[in-house]
Amino acid sequence: MPRPNDRKPTELRPLSFKRKYTGSAPGSVLVKMGRTTVLCTCCIEPKVPDFLVGKNKGWLTAEYGMLPGSTDRRKPRDKAGKVDGRTVEIQRLIGRSLRAVVDLDKLGERTLWIDCDVIEADGGTRTASISGAYVAVVDALNNMKKQLPHPVGDILTESVAAVSVGLLNGEVLLDLEYVEDRDADVDMNLVMTGSGNIIEVQAGGEEATFTRDQLDALLKVGEAGIRTIAAAQAKALGSKRA
Repeated sequence: MPRPNDRKPTELRPLSFKRKYTGSAPGSVLVKMGRTTVLCTCCIEPKVPDFLVGKNKGWLTAEYGMLPGSTDRRKPRDKAGKVDGRTVEIQRLIGRSLRAVVDLDKLGERTLWIDCDVIEADGGTRTASISGAYVAVVDALNNMKKQLPHPVGDILTESVAAVSVGLLNGEVLLDLEYVEDRDADVDMNLVMTGSGNIIEVQAGGEEATFTRDQLDALLKVGEAGIRTIAAAQAKALGSKRA
């Protein structure tokens, strides 16, 4: 069965990172993977949560949201600070993914606030958010480097990127669009560092099971996709890359 836009099974959608998308946040990136579009910003606050006060250690946290017009049906805004379970799960995933490559002990008592706002959703919003957020963090740290206690290259240990992979009609597909994700028998979100270490694997069957061989195949295709995303991140950052 042909994929949308005649993509090959192991081919990513067109990917771009537009840095300095806004003028206020020290780090801001518009990431696009196909039609999926996310604005990722990183702000640095000179304080930490209460549990870290006095420990000379920093923190990183993330918030994620989908704008009302990001889907075919208008998505109501979260009200009175209440967010749904999916949003909470994705926020925590983004935070865990970025904390894995930030040495918080070298940040000082500062908090990196990552905000990922989905402008258009066509599958893979959480993975695009992670890949875009990394670029935003690099720019934010570089823009504030004179105020940091350590060089940016010491604070950021390496890069991080994420991608979705799935099984549809027995075939392994990379970077699922919504229509593929909706019908997939197995869906995986893979988060890895630029050196190839795994941060997180989220995989599950939808009224289906999968074998160890299929899991290995999903990981292999996902890892190759992340290498391509990491190369695109490095190209977008150029000399700013940590």
